Formats: sequence, C-alpha cells, structure tokens
Amino acid sequence: MKVRGQTRYPTVLMLEPLYTCNLACIGCSVERHSGKLKDRIDPATCFKAVDECDAPIVNICGGEPTLYPELKELVDGLIERRKHVIICSNALKLQEAVYEVIPPHNHLFIMIHLDGMKETHDAICARDGVFEKTIEMIRKGRELGYHIFLNATVYKRTELEEVEELCQLSDNLDVGGILISPGYEFASIREENIFLNTREIEEKFTAIIELSKRYKINATPTFLQFAAGQLELSCAPWSTVNYTPKGWKAPCYLIEGEGYFDRWDEFWNKTDWEYWESHQDERCRNCKMHSGFEHSAVIESMKTWKGKIKLFNWALGRS
Repeated sequence: MKVRGQTRYPTVLMLEPLYTCNLACIGCSVERHSGKLKDRIDPATCFKAVDECDAPIVNICGGEPTLYPELKELVDGLIERRKHVIICSNALKLQEAVYEVIPPHNHLFIMIHLDGMKETHDAICARDGVFEKTIEMIRKGRELGYHIFLNATVYKRTELEEVEELCQLSDNLDVGGILISPGYEFASIREENIFLNTREIEEKFTAIIELSKRYKINATPTFLQFAAGQLELSCAPWSTVNYTPKGWKAPCYLIEGEGYFDRWDEFWNKTDWEYWESHQDERCRNCKMHSGFEHSAVIESMKTWKGKIKLFNWALGRS
C-alpha cells in the first residue's frame, strides 16, 4: 500500500459476527455480550465485508466466536482467501467449537483472553472456575498443534507482580507470547474506577518494558515506549476496522456514538480520519490501545535503520 502511495489502509479487520457471549466480563462493553444469537451475521455477509476491506488479517471476535454456529464455514472461507485468521476467545468452548471441528493451520491463530492469575481472572470474568478451564484448553490446544497466544488487559487493580506471573505462565504453557494492553473505558460499563488514566498507564508500562526484556510480549518495542509515555504517536484508527451485526462501526471498535454504515465505501469515505488521528476527542483521552497505535508504532520504527533493526530483532524474539 505504501508503494502505491496510500497512507491509509486497513491491516486488521475486527470481525464481530455476533454480540452473544457466555461471559459478562467487567471490562467489556455491554453490547458485546448482550446480543441474541439469532441476530448474528451470516457467513456470506462476513465474506463480503472481508473482500471489501481486503485487510490481510481477520480477527474473529464478538461476542464469543466459539458460540457462532457457522465458525468452521467462516474460518475455512477466510483461509481459502489466504487471510491470517485470529479467533479471539475466552476458551470455554474451544473443545467443541474448534478442537473437534477445525484442524490446525499455519494461517490460524487462537488468541485467548487471560487477565490475571486465578483469583483475578475469575473476578474479571465474574465467574468462578474460568481460569482453570482456560488453562486446560490452552494446554490441550498446544498438544493438538494449534498456534496459541494470550491476551491480557491491564486494569487499575492489576499488580505488576501478577503481570510477571502471567508472563512466566505464558512461557510455561509454551504459547507464542502474550499481548498486554491497557483497558479501554467503554461508555456502557457501569463499574467505576477500574480503568487506568494516562499517567497510570505510563507508570505500569514503564515497568512492562523491563518485563519485555525477559519474556515474549507481543507488542513492538516502539508501542511499549509509546504506552510508557516515552514518545508520541498519532492514532491510526483506519488500520483496524470493525464490522459488526450493526454494520461498519465508525471510527473504531472502541468508540460509541459515531454511527454505523451498511456500505464499506460510505464508512471509509465519510469517516473524518484526520480528526480521529489527532487523538483530540474526549473519548480518546486515556486510550493507548494496540488497535489504534501499533500500526503507527511500526511505521515510526521503519523511519530509521536503528528502528528497523530493533523491530527485526523483536520479530525474531531477541531483545
């Protein structure tokens, strides 16, 4: 896209075929776990959205994608299109929906939500026993040959010692690494004072940079520097676009109130990308999410030879 002279282009499609979930985690927006299964998007409509935006990576989320009855049809169709497919799951139904149905593939990755050790994760999921089931499914997935990654959200209550425990657990489980991200303060969440403000994000991620020297944290060094407040980046909301049961969501999958579009070209051409890149909206105040800034972090790294070498070493798993 850069060779073609395009400065804005989607690299990841956050595809939410349903707003149905078997959990109601305290850090998740209410609309993403309160929808009815009958209101899900059919596979043909999903494929139309995939083809229109042409992002090379499709992250199937929701809702909980393992509850989507047509998951195998969807994954098979995406792999036929040569997409890299991520199933973002809480792991509770992986056995029935994935392990017994969809074989491992080099283009298929399972991203499993794990926000802490047993007490913390079960509290965030608002259900006892979720942590133990999650660990069981991670181990089973690795035995079967699936590419497994972990995804952890950092909240105000998150202690850095527990973050390191998660990193150690990630190593012990032999997964591909752990993505650590500050939580986003969704407007629909009623529980107060669970999210980090900008200063708190920077304090915690300054320490997480040190952890990244010893553990495989799946965030580029430049993004971690940004999260720690060591450099500034513009947002790239167009790099991670979102298709939902309501249509294309503007400007990103985090912000409510900007409307939905039935057609890709309307969404792409009518969204004021320059405004959202500026990070000036009140709803963007404490946001340092991968979905908006990791693309910008990679572009920033590629500006210098030092940055390119650092990014190359990171990709190879070296500090």
